[in-house]
Amino acid sequence: MKSRELARLIARAAAEKKAEDIIVLDIGKLLIITDYFVICSGKTTRHVKTIFENIQRKLDEKAVRPLGVEGQGEAYWILLDCGDVVAHIFTQKERDYYQLERLWKDAPQLNWDESPKRRTSKP
Repeated sequence: MKSRELARLIARAAAEKKAEDIIVLDIGKLLIITDYFVICSGKTTRHVKTIFENIQRKLDEKAVRPLGVEGQGEAYWILLDCGDVVAHIFTQKERDYYQLERLWKDAPQLNWDESPKRRTSKP
């Protein structure tokens, strides 16, 4: 599976579980170790785990094996490393603290959902 398709799959799996503020950053030209960051938030640690579990289920269906997972226990910030795509699933408090979007502000965003509803909500 190509990295762009994988990033979209992860973002859509997060959206299925009502993840908030989902963005996909194309960081391939800024960072040599990965192509995309998928960043999203859950309302609670249980919500963060639910989002993670759905992403994991979708990856299993496509026979994609993550290289590593960090933060599953506390679930304030779960990092799912799929090589070319890294997913960051935060509680809002952790996301506000680490501000990955600000850190990688020069990275273009990938439109991960082509539906008109999402397209009109963000430029």
